[in-house]
Amino acid sequence: MLVSVVALAALAAPAARAQTAPRPPDPQWGSWTINTLVLPGGPKGWGGYFELQGRSNAIARQFFYNEIKGGVSYDVTDNFTVLLGTGRYSTADYRDLSAGYLALERRLWQQFTFTQPVGRVKLEHRFRVEQRWTRFRDDVVPTNQARYRGRQRYRLSAVLPLNKPTIQPGTAFLSVYNEVFFDPRGPYFERNRAYAGAGVQLNRNLTVQAAWLNQVDYKPARAQAGTGQFIARTRQAKDNLVLTVVYRIVRAKADEKPAPFTPFQPD
Repeated sequence: MLVSVVALAALAAPAARAQTAPRPPDPQWGSWTINTLVLPGGPKGWGGYFELQGRSNAIARQFFYNEIKGGVSYDVTDNFTVLLGTGRYSTADYRDLSAGYLALERRLWQQFTFTQPVGRVKLEHRFRVEQRWTRFRDDVVPTNQARYRGRQRYRLSAVLPLNKPTIQPGTAFLSVYNEVFFDPRGPYFERNRAYAGAGVQLNRNLTVQAAWLNQVDYKPARAQAGTGQFIARTRQAKDNLVLTVVYRIVRAKADEKPAPFTPFQPD
């Protein structure tokens, strides 16, 4: 009898550990589709963009997230642009999209972009300060109230034209970037994105690109309410296939000018 009890306990122990251990990240790839309309800065410097974005938990299925956003930009100099943007960000359960959002975020941000040519490579430094208001479906915050969080982001990107010295119609190119996200309340390191892709500017208006993007989210160490237990800092990573289409509006008086540099991903 004693041997049977010991054997049962030994079998139950791994199952108990599996139930209490953190769930490992989903190993399968997700996918992002990004469609952007860009109005470059004109003679007086004013421009803007509008973007639709969707994300799925797997390649082209299990859709759970979408963004609608846009902004107004101003070219201070040829290499320095400021932008004021706003957007709507919706997260749902892919198993029951008809139930509506799980979280709905409204966002406002201020952005500063510096470009820096280094030979054929064009570097871009992008700083963004975000104000975010989120409503949750399941009463995480009181009804008709939104939880506020701020965030800062920095992205360093590089674009290398392959078959021509600059980005212009018919140019194939490689692009990479790394972006870090910070929450000022900690402060702590919240997220990292690494990106590598290849694309082509088909004509003066249209650019397409396919890329790999790895996103790592970090959750801070915290106490588990009501249990007296402490949850250590965790990380969750996800690889994604990103397909991007950028359409640039060419101004009527720019016919004799060379095609401007195309931002490969305004996200």
